[in-house]
Amino acid sequence: MALALCLQVLCSLCGWLSLYISFCHLNKHRSYEWSCRLVTFTHGVLSIGLSAYIGFIDGPWPFTHPGSPNTPLQVHVLCLTLGYFVFDLGWCIYFQSEGALMLAHHTLSILGIIMALVLGESGTEVNAVLFGSELTNPLLQMRWFLRETGHYHSFTGDVVDFLFVALFTGVRIGVGARLLFCEMVSPTPKWFVKAGGVAMYAVSWCFMFSIWRFAWRKSIKKYHAWRSRRSEERQLKHNGHLKIH
Repeated sequence: MALALCLQVLCSLCGWLSLYISFCHLNKHRSYEWSCRLVTFTHGVLSIGLSAYIGFIDGPWPFTHPGSPNTPLQVHVLCLTLGYFVFDLGWCIYFQSEGALMLAHHTLSILGIIMALVLGESGTEVNAVLFGSELTNPLLQMRWFLRETGHYHSFTGDVVDFLFVALFTGVRIGVGARLLFCEMVSPTPKWFVKAGGVAMYAVSWCFMFSIWRFAWRKSIKKYHAWRSRRSEERQLKHNGHLKIH
């Protein structure tokens, strides 16, 4: 069983690495980070679809059955995601592209998935955490691509930022709190699984503080820009010309 899991993870790692190499060849005029973020975007979309199917259709429901034995589909998805996180953590360390908080998030994700695979249980709630954490990932990558292509300061950029902040706050913080509560009050999950859930939720709050600060600064900047435009429009309406300072 352990050998089969290791082979699945190894195949996943090789698959993500091959996809990254392919993107690098197809985008030779772009940076390595461009190709890595394409891989991240692909994993985000794929993991959202798979984890949503597991949580909402295949089951069991994570809010009522935390600590349940892993299903075969959960194992496959966790192995697929573990291979990706190993690839991405290695890439981040090699290129020194991320800070301590993101590295801690990746490390906790890897340890959490390994724990669920080794125990043969709690894949239900780990899959739910995967869905919640990856739900905002494609938006985060879209934001980066918009910046790189010079299209961030537009209506599209504003929509992406709004959806990212709203989903992060509502799902990772709001729904995440409910999931953590169900995990803590249930007698089924192991104590160290619960401790891992607390650690992951704490990391989400650290991200949340940074996101809220960014959202506040951007809102204030947008407000001042709107006030400035309104002032110029009123001046033009009343005087027929703009005052040049």
